[in-house]
Amino acid sequence: MNKELQKRILSSLILIPVSLYFIIKGSFLFNFFIIICFIVTSYEWHNMSSKKSYYLIGLLFLITSFYSAYKIRTDMTGEYVYFIIILLICISTDIGGYIFGKTFKGPKLTKISPKKTYSGVIGGYFFSIIILNLYFSSKLFTNPHELNSNVFLFILLISTISQIGDIVISYFKRLSKIKDTGKIIPGHGGLLDRIDGMIFAYPFAYLIFKINIF
Repeated sequence: MNKELQKRILSSLILIPVSLYFIIKGSFLFNFFIIICFIVTSYEWHNMSSKKSYYLIGLLFLITSFYSAYKIRTDMTGEYVYFIIILLICISTDIGGYIFGKTFKGPKLTKISPKKTYSGVIGGYFFSIIILNLYFSSKLFTNPHELNSNVFLFILLISTISQIGDIVISYFKRLSKIKDTGKIIPGHGGLLDRIDGMIFAYPFAYLIFKINIF
């Protein structure tokens, strides 16, 4: 195991429990958590794109994205459950994509993000379905859902949006000729590198919730 992967795993083992603590606790702790995340992400976007024509549009999108995440956590019936569901889909999509991509390799998905492969896309779908099924079956949290056809479709949609978000941010990084948006998270780069899929997934999920599809 190389040092970069070790840093990546260690960072995740620290960040995931800390993030879950603030998300589950809610109230002012969650507000504090999401404001800090927004400030750091916006700062990274500013450093990357401040002189670009799309800078303001990107900033407005970040505001919309974090507001959607806030509304899902604070307004949805079931407290933090829906927020956690989206978070798990995005994280498991990343993990599945990484593992399958490294293991099976195969054709590249796009030149925008050279490390993305078709096998990684499939792995992202598989892992998100498996992890959500385990989540729904567990007794750790109360869940208003089970893995039926509607939920299955929702997982695939959010996983797809998360992967598209990853590619979109990769595109903007290429335009700015940088590898990472920052260095705040060892092994991962910037916070925007870590939540690139999530910032697209939460607004999309919020729209689905508002029209009562899920």
